[in-house]
Amino acid sequence: MTIEQLPLFPGEPSQDDSVTGLTSESSLRASIEQFQKHMQRQDFSEYTIKSFRGDLGILQRYLKTDPSIEQIGTKTLQDFLYWLQHERGKPCNAKSYARRLTTLKVFFAWLANEGVLASDPAAPLVHKPVETPLPRILYDEQVNQVLAATRQMMTAEEPDPRPHLLVTLLLHTGIKKQECMAIRLAHLDLANPSGPAVQIRYEKPRMHYKERRLQLPSGWSQTLAAYRRVYQPEDFLFPCTARNLEYVLRHVAQAADLPDGLSFEMLRWTCAVRDYQARMDPERLRRKLGLSQMSWKETEPKIVRLAEPPL
Repeated sequence: MTIEQLPLFPGEPSQDDSVTGLTSESSLRASIEQFQKHMQRQDFSEYTIKSFRGDLGILQRYLKTDPSIEQIGTKTLQDFLYWLQHERGKPCNAKSYARRLTTLKVFFAWLANEGVLASDPAAPLVHKPVETPLPRILYDEQVNQVLAATRQMMTAEEPDPRPHLLVTLLLHTGIKKQECMAIRLAHLDLANPSGPAVQIRYEKPRMHYKERRLQLPSGWSQTLAAYRRVYQPEDFLFPCTARNLEYVLRHVAQAADLPDGLSFEMLRWTCAVRDYQARMDPERLRRKLGLSQMSWKETEPKIVRLAEPPL
């Protein structure tokens, strides 16, 4: 399983990541606006940008005014975190609290690193990371069970090649559900039957850095041909809803006797772990998965743990 790197990655952050115009006397609001632009330049995920912006919005509402950033000290931030947990009147579970603390640390560390603040008021805050369960993956024997089930569906009395096409696509590329649903027939390169490939595309210009060309397994072109004869897609590879494909995976899990089921996420993590075990370069794997540097910092340790041999 390999990935073919593009010569250019449109949308990657510019080398000019300055915070022109910000000083220690700048308002919190102005600083947050500049921070959002910084996150966009540094290819933070949409989810991270939205979450960080939301967390800082809560800080703004807590302070009630729009103070200059030099007026926000460690004591203010400690009081804010206490208020979140005990006085706000809304639930703040351990995971939400940890993320909001991370937001403060990333935001104020950025201001300090850029020289806008002389020191980082969030540095003394104690960060207790929340342990989350590792994702579920398929082990080699389970992968074989799944592929045996989908091959049997292809050769049944009423052949159905869609399960095998879908499972092999996800298992070899590790793409997300929404990326799978966005694939058009025009995105498939079948010029070399023994080495077909798919282009993962994004319509939003600022998401173009996630675009990539991924190799598909040998023989996938033949499965695709059988699938097209049965389903006759005209534009999108899968002209159905994501829910329909989730039902397909559920049916495969039943046929393969998988107690934990089968999902897009499980196949994505399985692909990542198998590539890691095959010694794929970490940066290459990050790009294959379409992850930002920030997301990769959280994802890579999980992949390493999942790939460890059992005790």
